[in-house]
Amino acid sequence: MDEAARGRLRDWLAAASGDAGLRIGAIQKLSGGAIQQNWALDVEGAASARRWVLRTDSAAVLAVSHSRPAEFALLRAAHQAGVTVAEPLFLCEDSAIIGAPFFVMARVGGTALGPRVVKDGALGGGRERLAERLGRELARIHAIRPPRDDLPFLGAPPADAGLAAIAMLRARLDAAGVPRPVLEWGLRAAERGAPAPVPPVLVHNDFRTGNLMLDASGVTAVLDWEFAAWGDGHADLGWLCAKCWRFGNVAQEAGGLGPRDALYAGYAAESGAAVDDARVRWWELMAHLRWAVIAADQAQRHLSGEERSLELALTGHIIPELEWEILAMAEAA
Repeated sequence: MDEAARGRLRDWLAAASGDAGLRIGAIQKLSGGAIQQNWALDVEGAASARRWVLRTDSAAVLAVSHSRPAEFALLRAAHQAGVTVAEPLFLCEDSAIIGAPFFVMARVGGTALGPRVVKDGALGGGRERLAERLGRELARIHAIRPPRDDLPFLGAPPADAGLAAIAMLRARLDAAGVPRPVLEWGLRAAERGAPAPVPPVLVHNDFRTGNLMLDASGVTAVLDWEFAAWGDGHADLGWLCAKCWRFGNVAQEAGGLGPRDALYAGYAAESGAAVDDARVRWWELMAHLRWAVIAADQAQRHLSGEERSLELALTGHIIPELEWEILAMAEAA
């Protein structure tokens, strides 16, 4: 961020916070975020020093990703529902400040790096406790249900979330124009075994290891709400349990972090409803299909020259591993 943008940002934050004496100390771009950028801000004001995070767009974004104003509204709704998220503070829709809309939230402690957190069995208070806590967090998210006047950008819920997801993935494969027979076969297998629709809830759509900030005591924040939508809550459970998000710790089926039964127990205790395991398993298959399509899209962003990135390029190399898992899961089903 250049000095001119930094000056405009300081002035805007001073006005938004009501602290005319606000000063920005360190600004540091945080690691991760292939689709969005996150910047750590250390600010000082009349009252005290504060630690914030500014979230804005990367050079290229996915069409299915929400805008920053929409993500801010989702974060605020989740915060009000008791979900453990970083407190949303300020929203700026004026691209003239730093070149794109952004929002600012409180900065929380902990770590989210997938390969690191799955190796620490004591993180989050232990495997059982952490998985149970994750189930409770998901139940709180799914307690947010349509209609919601504060989330108009989500539109009307699909009549059948499962079939809508299949149709969306097919359309993205067709638009890409690259033959991917295993993914097409997997989508057909999922279509033939699709469960009946259930009443819609808010689905985070990226609730997984890597988007969960953790410390020694538990969850400090659920991150990255840019893909949230109305749908089947079991999709979140399936996404978290998908083998591709266990980062090698495959025995711990809840994201490589803890046991599946503890995840289900926490969800049931918070929501008052038992988890339908067969439905979760179907959404696990869909999770691998969805991640394979996303990986192909991200690789294309690099290959097209739209956004040159080693991370995006390497993402495309995981597709064969996902295809292998899709074949195995579909055959087992």
